[in-house]
Amino acid sequence: MANRERILERFMELVRIDSETGNEARISDALKRSFSQFGLEVTEDDAAERTGHGAGNLFAWLPATAGHESVPALLLTSHMDTVTPGKGIKPRLDDDGYIRSDGTTILGSDDKAGIAAMLEALEMLSEQNVPHGPVQFVITIGEESGLVGSRAMDADRLRANIGFALDSNGEIGDIAVAAPTQAKVKMVIRGRSAHAGVNPEDGISAIQVASKAVSRMPLGRIDRETTANIGKFEGGGPTNIVCDYVKLDAEARSIVQEKLDRQLEAMKEALESAAGEYGGTSEFASEIVYPSFSFADDAEVVQLAKKALTSIGATPRTFVSGGGSDANVFNGKGVATVNLAVGYKDIHTTKERIKADDLVRVADLVVALIREAAHRA
Repeated sequence: MANRERILERFMELVRIDSETGNEARISDALKRSFSQFGLEVTEDDAAERTGHGAGNLFAWLPATAGHESVPALLLTSHMDTVTPGKGIKPRLDDDGYIRSDGTTILGSDDKAGIAAMLEALEMLSEQNVPHGPVQFVITIGEESGLVGSRAMDADRLRANIGFALDSNGEIGDIAVAAPTQAKVKMVIRGRSAHAGVNPEDGISAIQVASKAVSRMPLGRIDRETTANIGKFEGGGPTNIVCDYVKLDAEARSIVQEKLDRQLEAMKEALESAAGEYGGTSEFASEIVYPSFSFADDAEVVQLAKKALTSIGATPRTFVSGGGSDANVFNGKGVATVNLAVGYKDIHTTKERIKADDLVRVADLVVALIREAAHRA
């Protein structure tokens, strides 16, 4: 079992290091030192240059123990950045067993809980002489900025074909076996300006066109695998001028690519038909931000997770996530990856908290995953 006092101390130390997304330099330096102290080879990619963030993604390599060199490498991943407000975090362990901040900031358990568990697992592997295959730890930047770190990662650096992200909400035992593709959508409507009081009939209101277009779009929960949302409606000016320009920012998600394609086409058709009716023009552009993933219950990565969870006394439960994570990107880069819950609650708020006992269990889970992976032929 993990050393409770040690992992709590390490977690507290990690969350005290400011690392709001985009400003990862300090936490990156600390993690390089921590992984290097265990004798791991630590490298950093050039994602900082490509993203403008404070550091690149970190790759730490743990060689196999003697006799396990032929075991396929295992990937374990978490992200080093946090959301705001994340400066000057003051963690405390309360009487109810939860770790919280002082209420003025987030806590940062998303995702320093995962990192603390990895580092404690390395302590345990050494102390207990646990036989294991090779393990690659990847700590990403910019997850909270739209997965920019993992998206900028060079896939050639990845040395595993199966992996686990320690970065899901829920109780320990929850396994995210599927998550959707996300497409970002940008739409523009161009009308024609005119004096709103003298000759409004000569104008074409881009606001009116956009409103009509949005009213025709299927939005919200489309089906159990597909969603869509308008996030920004921007345009307009003085009330005495007919508005001639509106910009819409939107998204669509689906686990099934064909459904995503149909959703995007429906949004585009609604935009173009409304613009055509009023005599305006429109522009529609969509971009895939990250791919979906979906695993059946008998997939190797799912079975390995279930065995590891069962071995620590947890009850495995699979679920489909509606959000994206670095797991989506790793799957897109050829590493079969599921996302495991680490027990944090109310993330991205100043009420964020995690049970101290869950930190211990996540470290035990990491060791169990490494043990189970060692049995892979």
